[in-house]
Amino acid sequence: MTELEKMISGLHYDCLDPELRQLRERARLACAKYNAHPSPGNMKHIKRLFNTMGSCVLEPGFQCDYGMNIQVGDNFYANFQCVLLDAAPIIIGDNVLLGPGVHIYTSDHPKDAELRKQGVCFARPVTIAHGVWIGGGAKLLPGVSVGEGAMIGANAVVTRDVATNEIYY
Repeated sequence: MTELEKMISGLHYDCLDPELRQLRERARLACAKYNAHPSPGNMKHIKRLFNTMGSCVLEPGFQCDYGMNIQVGDNFYANFQCVLLDAAPIIIGDNVLLGPGVHIYTSDHPKDAELRKQGVCFARPVTIAHGVWIGGGAKLLPGVSVGEGAMIGANAVVTRDVATNEIYY
């Protein structure tokens, strides 16, 4: 199994693997091209990365690891400086709004320091249902799901699943 296949399968993988590093570089370049001149025409650089993309607006400063694991519904808005680390799927429904500086993380690391020194990582998906609003500076940690209509407060660190229509601070 390649490190990419391990990553996608949720197994421990080597994040320093040359193929994964090349894929991250590809995403970094696409994001840089878009961020240098954010416009509907330059959205093509992001569309090439994402798994699926409905209608969306990405303000400058957008970053992602790979892009290939990101699925975005319609009417998605990501304010300035949003980061989506997508070693596992990030699935975002329709009518989702991200405040500035929102970070969504799927990458995780073993508790064992020796494994971390070796570059071992694993990833767990993040799912955000329709109609969710996430306040500025919020961080969503690996493996969480956010239910339909939920609100995440500014600067919240989401460490557990958030229920439908729940307000999480």
